[in-house]
Amino acid sequence: MSSPPAARAPSIRLRGVSFSYGGAAVLAGADAEIGPGLTLLVGPNGCGKSTLLKIAAGVEAPDAGQVEIGGLDLWRDETAARRGLAYVPEQPDLTPYASIGEVIALVCRLRGEPLSVGRAALARVGLADLAHRSVRELSMGQRRRAVLAAARVGTPDHLLLDEPLEAMDRGAREEVLGWIGERVAAGAAVLAVSHELAPFAPLAARALTVRDGKCLAYDLETDLAARFSLLDHLARGGS
Repeated sequence: MSSPPAARAPSIRLRGVSFSYGGAAVLAGADAEIGPGLTLLVGPNGCGKSTLLKIAAGVEAPDAGQVEIGGLDLWRDETAARRGLAYVPEQPDLTPYASIGEVIALVCRLRGEPLSVGRAALARVGLADLAHRSVRELSMGQRRRAVLAAARVGTPDHLLLDEPLEAMDRGAREEVLGWIGERVAAGAAVLAVSHELAPFAPLAARALTVRDGKCLAYDLETDLAARFSLLDHLARGGS
């Protein structure tokens, strides 16, 4: 009797990925592998951080190359690859006419979770009483919390987060950081973009930046001052 295949460690992998906007190359044969732990994606504005996240999330299709989520090709095995993938975009663009409850119900179906899990996710971000409202009836901060609630349905082990603390009050920020810490402790692969380095630096294991269309990875030192210095240097476009 054969043994079941060993479970793969969470990983987000880009292989030879190229992508252009209007003929201008943003990524050019980029390779990257994001394993378990928190990886901070840093660099100056316009270097390609949000584009990389969109490609890794399957929002944009690469012009060339391959994206793998947990060893599954994101475009050939889309349903299975997306099941454990959560993406929080910088702009919380949800369908404007569906209710928040309907959006969360859809996410529950996609991830194979009961509706009770979705309701609990809404409660955690303080939107349980607003589930009947449409997205267009929410403030920007509430829309971001709705996106985070969708990301928190189930236990996704591949997280792509673009400015997850933006438009959040202090209590919500602490809740989001606590959730990220929980997923990291559980072995999830987390890739995050944030202009605020201080809240994430203690938890980060490595840094990733985009330069001249390529991805460059750096392991972070244990010393907090040294890791913050490197992150700040890379965020300013240093090499």
